Amino acid sequence: MADQGGLHKIQGLRLRWIVYHILEDVLLSLYAALYVGAIIYYLLSPSILWGIIVFPVALIILLAINRPWQMSGQKIAAFLNKEYPELQESSHLLLLPPAELNPLQVIASSKTDAVLTGLKISHNPFARRLVVAFISLIVATAFIWALGKIFHIERVFYGNNRPVAECAPMPKVAEKVLPQISSVNISIAPPAYTGKGRREQDKFNLSAEEGAMVEWHIKTNVAIKTAYLLFNDKEHVALKSSSNGTNWHATKAIISPGFYQVSIDGKLSDLYYTQVVKDSPPVIHIKTPKQYTYIDAGEAPKVTINAALNDDYGVADAVIIATVAKGKGEGVKFKEYKLNFAQGFGAHNAQYDVQKLIQLPALNVEPGDELYFYVQAQDTHKQLSRTDVYTVSVQDTAELLSMNGIINGVNLKPEFFRSERQIIIDAEQLLKEKDSISVEKFNNRSNNLGIDQKLLRLRYGKFLGEEGEDAIGAPSNDPADPADFSNAAKILKEYTDDHDNAEDAGFFEPAIKAQLKATLTEMWKAELQLRLYKPQAALPFAYKALRLLKDLQQKSRAFVAKTAYNPPPFKQEKRLSGELDKIIQPISKQDINPPADQMDALKKAVNVLEGLKTNPVLSSGDNRILQLANQQLGLKASAQPGVYLPALNAMRRILSAAPAKSKDVDLVERALQRTLSKPKNMPSSNANITDMGLSKQYYKNLKQANR
Repeated sequence: MADQGGLHKIQGLRLRWIVYHILEDVLLSLYAALYVGAIIYYLLSPSILWGIIVFPVALIILLAINRPWQMSGQKIAAFLNKEYPELQESSHLLLLPPAELNPLQVIASSKTDAVLTGLKISHNPFARRLVVAFISLIVATAFIWALGKIFHIERVFYGNNRPVAECAPMPKVAEKVLPQISSVNISIAPPAYTGKGRREQDKFNLSAEEGAMVEWHIKTNVAIKTAYLLFNDKEHVALKSSSNGTNWHATKAIISPGFYQVSIDGKLSDLYYTQVVKDSPPVIHIKTPKQYTYIDAGEAPKVTINAALNDDYGVADAVIIATVAKGKGEGVKFKEYKLNFAQGFGAHNAQYDVQKLIQLPALNVEPGDELYFYVQAQDTHKQLSRTDVYTVSVQDTAELLSMNGIINGVNLKPEFFRSERQIIIDAEQLLKEKDSISVEKFNNRSNNLGIDQKLLRLRYGKFLGEEGEDAIGAPSNDPADPADFSNAAKILKEYTDDHDNAEDAGFFEPAIKAQLKATLTEMWKAELQLRLYKPQAALPFAYKALRLLKDLQQKSRAFVAKTAYNPPPFKQEKRLSGELDKIIQPISKQDINPPADQMDALKKAVNVLEGLKTNPVLSSGDNRILQLANQQLGLKASAQPGVYLPALNAMRRILSAAPAKSKDVDLVERALQRTLSKPKNMPSSNANITDMGLSKQYYKNLKQANR
């Protein structure tokens, strides 16, 4: 019987192929989890949970599709026959039972087993796809890392409750502590309005809420005489000793960001930042109604206010300030109301969805009046915020049906524009007589009003280039002249619709056209209700159409102010005298001194830092320039410690050390370049515009042309 060494090799190759394929699926699953997790992390939810969920799901899907465990020995044998000709395409004989082999196959199987046993098979065909998956994973990791650097995404694991600070987060660097300090314990008590408890830390760098009380407990390994805290290079807070000069404590309220140092027996520590998380005022978003709401006749006189309230630490109260305006001109009167929401704010939650239904008759709002309101919210820190003013206007039907605008003013519209008013009057009269007439007569009169509305709509639609309903799609009865087929314009006129020519298209402005189309829409709706014998339902649409028409009528009015010129009195005796000695050319002279450059010290400091790259030793003059820049940088670090505090530390190391380090020089120079702004372009009298020799070429060509 043939040796089984070749068979074992085929089984080993099959197992290796399965392992490589499973590893490939694992890498591709990691690849998918990185991309999907990064997209969700950066755009939707700052959490890595989604990437962890995607990985097993993608792995299960890939394994279910590929099914590497189903790889058979026959496929491995076919691969060997294809890649290695010395096997003489007999590798599959090793997989057959010896009893099934004929004498010739037994000889071929023995020879193939001997050749396969001593054959060195390369791993490259099996691992090629694995290498591609590994390279794809590396590229995906580098791309996501670069994306995070570009957008400066903060790596937090707090979910939706991560703290919000106005200052940039400080880099995580090891603190340098004075050798006399053995331990430090800092207790931070946030203000009561935050609802947070006291917390403690063992680092000097602080990040506290605005107004928090901070207490330092510093323990030294030797007895010291004096110790204090120096805030922003100007404010001293003395540290008090409790026993034997080794335990010191101090208390201070943190109100503004900045930096501080610890001084022990006159020796100052490194700079530590104090970062302040400010309390933002409440954010109010009104979902409904719109900024301006118009209640037409027939609509319910009510308005529903839906608003969303958000705050960092909790909303304490929210009210609606409403004002009702009655009358017109100088006789207008205002009355203010304070409306509360039905929902209470005693829980001081960070988010509320509130709703309020305002019945306008309850506020004595009548037709023609306007309601102005805004929502005002207060947080637990007594900070107030309010929305813009929203307007609710109730239509005055009496004014809409009046004839004042037609009698007293200039009417530039066709007179049939006013027939919409008569349709409304007839519909209201029909509703009053509903109980005294028969149903058949009521339906006939309602249908007749619908016909009148249709006729008005069709005549009104001609201003937008619309045809009548009886002419839509109707063919022309006059055929084109067959003898004049060469006249293309005449043929197009006969068989095309050319009503929308340039003259008609420019008759109205786009805004007027849009309002005309809106009027047609309301007329369509009113006609539909009248044809359905529902004049009551048609009135709101008819009133709105009439209001749009009256608005168009007002827009058509033009006012031209009367102008006149009254010249000064002219003395006749001076006329044609020719005396010009008292007429002089006006001369205005003004010396404008440029303002002092506030950033001059920083500009000089940049030049000094450039010089330190070649010669790291400071001269006395350069030291003075850097001292002035250090003061300016200290002011910047007090306002933005997260940005300028490392540069301030580097600047002080440059001033204290004899040879300046190139790393500190680069750090300070980048901070100064960020501070400097581009100078403004100032007017100049000696500015010359270069014409690149065009004027000389012009005169040269001119001389040649004159010869």
